[in-house]
Amino acid sequence: MGRRFRGESQHKVDSKGRVSIPASFRRVLEAGDPNWKSGENPELVIVYGDEKRNFLECYTMEAIDEVDGKIDALPRGSVARKALQRLFHGQSFPTTVDETGRLVLPTKLRKKIDLDTEAFFFATGDTFQIWKPETYKAEEESWAEKLPEDFDPMAFLDGDVEV
Repeated sequence: MGRRFRGESQHKVDSKGRVSIPASFRRVLEAGDPNWKSGENPELVIVYGDEKRNFLECYTMEAIDEVDGKIDALPRGSVARKALQRLFHGQSFPTTVDETGRLVLPTKLRKKIDLDTEAFFFATGDTFQIWKPETYKAEEESWAEKLPEDFDPMAFLDGDVEV
């Protein structure tokens, strides 16, 4: 496993759908693209998924190759394989970071998550997510309400807690 995405950041989206990627995220994208060379732009895959997803999930090339390997290992024609192919092959957008460190998000993807002038980037380890800031805030508040008041997430590391 390569470098991990860490942190969160909010960035402006211009009228053409261009948004700067956090600099630390760009380094992870470079490290996770086996074809990347200094001076070139790293590739990534944005999975926009089904109607239940209200964010865009961005994968390094290494991470998406790992997912593809798991999909390929499923029986051909199985419901699981078809569902995952639909999500990761059909409902995805391969793209490249531009020379100024930005992503160009097509209108379809921006409309999918109702993204307008601001984008919220959230690291999830081997992927990162792009949210409309207000949607992310509401999701975080909803999730926090489901946890006990004295909940310590560190308890998950030892496998002692189920939520």
